[in-house]
Amino acid sequence: MYAVVQVRGVVKTRRDIKDTLKMLRLHHINHCVLITDSPENLGMIRKVKDYVAYGEVDAATVETLLQTRGRVLGDAPLTDEYIKSNSTYSSITDFARALAGGETKLRDMPGLKPVLRLHPPRKGYKTTKRTFPQGGALGYYGQEINTLLYKMR
Repeated sequence: MYAVVQVRGVVKTRRDIKDTLKMLRLHHINHCVLITDSPENLGMIRKVKDYVAYGEVDAATVETLLQTRGRVLGDAPLTDEYIKSNSTYSSITDFARALAGGETKLRDMPGLKPVLRLHPPRKGYKTTKRTFPQGGALGYYGQEINTLLYKMR
């Protein structure tokens, strides 16, 4: 499972990149989506790599994101009671492990919003003009995306 965070805005951006960000449900800076690693999703990520940060996310980070930033319809926070009443999982922890393991998808939970609205990272982005290997905030992070998401929770 990949976490994709929009880092840059889309002013003066090509139409195809804007459309791809819209298909990924990334409409604002610091919004995050969790997607599976299918070839279609990876192709979309490669197309918008100069506007997002992405990488493989682990179960502990998914659990933290869902507990702190998960929202259901009506903008109510995601709770263990909601998970228990609307699915076969008993808690957010169980749902996060199944989600990170690829056993379930976010859309299998009725009423769960697919976009996580995050804070800007504590101590800020390094720079939004360079890729992660060059010392910036864009592109592929690998497992380091977990530390970025921890700073943004």
